[in-house]
Amino acid sequence: MSGKGRGLGVAALVVGLLGVVAAFGSVAYGRDTYGSSTISSRSMSPTYEPGDRIVFERVGGSEVRRGDVVLFSTPGRYRFGGNVMERVIGVGGDRVVCCTGVGADAWLTLNGRTMSEPYVNGGDADGAYKAYDVTVPKGRLFLLGDNRANSLDSRFFASDHGGTVAESAVRGRVTGHRARPVVIGLAVIAGVVLALVGVGLGIAAFVVRRRRAAPVAPWPVQQV
Repeated sequence: MSGKGRGLGVAALVVGLLGVVAAFGSVAYGRDTYGSSTISSRSMSPTYEPGDRIVFERVGGSEVRRGDVVLFSTPGRYRFGGNVMERVIGVGGDRVVCCTGVGADAWLTLNGRTMSEPYVNGGDADGAYKAYDVTVPKGRLFLLGDNRANSLDSRFFASDHGGTVAESAVRGRVTGHRARPVVIGLAVIAGVVLALVGVGLGIAAFVVRRRRAAPVAPWPVQQV
């Protein structure tokens, strides 16, 4: 192979492999790090409405904090294996009490302090007119929907560890930051482009090699 053809071949190999690694690596990272889902109920209204598409980070329950919206799975509680979305109100060691006041004037207290919950539908922190006083066990979470009048959440499972959910049940944390998933998508596209460039360089190297290898007549041929 000529120097030019050899150079094109090496470039094709390097660029093509780089593109394949970038594309498949980005896809694998994205699938392991992020997921998406569509809202199907009004339990988190008005923050999330039915039909809304959400993106979530695949994190464990030990990584979430108060105020985070999480996806979790508890088939024994909800009779299905799909994910449920609710907001973290209390973590291990917290004491959650409901409620001081009534209706729109009702407030939860967290460790003795009144909670500010601007995300609650209609400003009604109670919703079910159901009093509770729960100290969250270590390794568990107390979860409520933002639409307190229409959410089957920790309030209704008091016999199961005060209604709390094990951290191990958490499947992800909803994120409003879509920059990282977009960057991952761009990395996949860039990898595909590099792979195609590598294919193009490989074709060019093949053409150059064929041209160089074309037979040349050993002596002139005189036409009669």
